Amino acid sequence: MKRLLKIVMVAGLAWSTYWFVAGYGIRRAVADWFAAQEGRGWQAEFAGMRTRGYPLRHVTTLTAPALADPATGAAWRADWLVLDSPAIWPGRLTLLFPPNPQLISYFDRTVAVTAQDMRAELHLHPGAALEVERLALTAGAWSVAGEGGPVAAGGSLTLAMDQGDAPETYHYDIRAEGFSPGDGLRKLASATDALPPAFETLSVDMEVTFDRAWDRRALEERRPQPVAVDLRLLEMQWGELRLMAAGHVTVDGQGIPTGEITLKAENWREMLAMANAAGRLPPSVVSSADRALTMLSRLGGNPRALDVQLNFRDGFVALGPIPLGPAPPLILR
Repeated sequence: MKRLLKIVMVAGLAWSTYWFVAGYGIRRAVADWFAAQEGRGWQAEFAGMRTRGYPLRHVTTLTAPALADPATGAAWRADWLVLDSPAIWPGRLTLLFPPNPQLISYFDRTVAVTAQDMRAELHLHPGAALEVERLALTAGAWSVAGEGGPVAAGGSLTLAMDQGDAPETYHYDIRAEGFSPGDGLRKLASATDALPPAFETLSVDMEVTFDRAWDRRALEERRPQPVAVDLRLLEMQWGELRLMAAGHVTVDGQGIPTGEITLKAENWREMLAMANAAGRLPPSVVSSADRALTMLSRLGGNPRALDVQLNFRDGFVALGPIPLGPAPPLILR
């Protein structure tokens, strides 16, 4: 019995020593990372840091964290951030965000993001590279507000990125339940009062292959760049407007896509009118687009529904036979 008690005491002492040493290592790693970003010219700071969760977890709280990258103009600030991981392996990390507003900026534009139960799961492969196996962000009711008022809101949000069999390939599942555009977005899209306040469906299912796996270099050096996008399904339904898209494109070193995306649209005339009013289509192509799409919809047997391709070729994009202009480059800054 005494021998067993000694074993338990030694094991407990060893585990306690490990827990405190590992907790110190986590705090040191976080502090060193912030210092390294400052050395690169970032604003990277926090007011305080403490660790709790003994004996099974390390729960590290940062107060008043702030990050800003002058090269991209992106910045983020929150009242606090919690890093929660099992004591046995910190590479299974959960990040907990505050329910009060987080400020996100891009150059001279700042929005306040408010979300209930917002958390991010970060699963890393063991090793110095810290290669991402899974990254998922979930939230309950959320809203985004700018200086002019509400921008968008929703009942729930899911953004998931899971590594595939090839390290450079990731599957994305994006869903926004009850997505509600703010007055500014509705006006920009020339949305009528006939459209409901919220989307019935807004989701994306796709697989993206990058030029390298996502790991610590994505923050310290440059972002991995897409080389192929397999869009399995994009679905949007807003009242009587419904859009579905699927297809595949490859992306060259300059971010120029090549390939086809098939679009299926119901009540496409309203969508065309919204795109025209929002300035998303050159005025010179609106009337010709209407004529050509009318002809294509009649060939399909339903003048209110449209089945057409977005064609990406030689740096340009066309909607069926209608040229739209230069293709937008797919580059992650």
